[in-house]
Amino acid sequence: MLSRVVVVLSAVVAAALAGHRLIPSLGGFTPVLESLLPWIGLAVPVLLLAAALARSTVAAAAALVPGLVWAAMFGSTLLRTPPGGASDLSVGTVNVGVRNDASGEAVRAVAKDLDLLAAQELTPGGPAAKQLNKMFKYHYPVSTVGLWSRYPLSRTEPLDVGLGWPRALRAVAETPKGKVTVYVMHLASARPGHTASRDASLARARALVDADPSKRILLLGDLNTATTDRNLRGLTPPLTDAQSVAGDGFGFTWPAEFPVTRPDHILFKGMEATEAGVAPATGSDHRAAIASFRF
Repeated sequence: MLSRVVVVLSAVVAAALAGHRLIPSLGGFTPVLESLLPWIGLAVPVLLLAAALARSTVAAAAALVPGLVWAAMFGSTLLRTPPGGASDLSVGTVNVGVRNDASGEAVRAVAKDLDLLAAQELTPGGPAAKQLNKMFKYHYPVSTVGLWSRYPLSRTEPLDVGLGWPRALRAVAETPKGKVTVYVMHLASARPGHTASRDASLARARALVDADPSKRILLLGDLNTATTDRNLRGLTPPLTDAQSVAGDGFGFTWPAEFPVTRPDHILFKGMEATEAGVAPATGSDHRAAIASFRF
């Protein structure tokens, strides 16, 4: 009996991994499933243990199937070596946490080696903004988001990504190697059964990118969409996820104490990502995402 259970559950786990994008959205179940998709692999050792207890080679073979599927999907993520080499621009994005009294320390630690930092959940005139103003000559805050830069910023404008108020911005950073158009966004929240607003804001973000003729584009921010969420495909392509090509591992950023998913993203085009990773952000429930690029 146990061996049959192992075989059936192995088939379900393998199907959920390989065919997750074919599962229709049911009450918000699929965004949760896809956000936690890499963790489904933890079922494999449990299934193998059950197969061993059942003393069934058939069950053991069945339990290996989802393991092989997981390895095909995510093995390269764990084995990836960042390209490295010289970089022309280092950037980061961090949700500082609206109730974070230590947000000034959070951004100080994250931003010390960066050329550009995007921040979300800012309090106007709060500790994070004050600290960043000391560290960067150029800045452009809009409502609860902002961009700080070591290089001049031009063509700045607030953006509404479908929330009815500006929680995004666009600016052009005038770097020594050339211009980079930077978007900072904090998209609508996504909760089980309530993703319509997030999906609409993702569509709005895609429309803005599609209409932008810039040679180099960065999109930084808390997109409230996991790397493995099918909805992120609306942005990748045309943009590329820096973590997916230059990161070491999954780069989970939330929740900060024990990250299990990655809603914070650095997306780009027109450059080459050389490194990508994650940095702690004191007091925030998010960790920061960071990346470096070569023009």
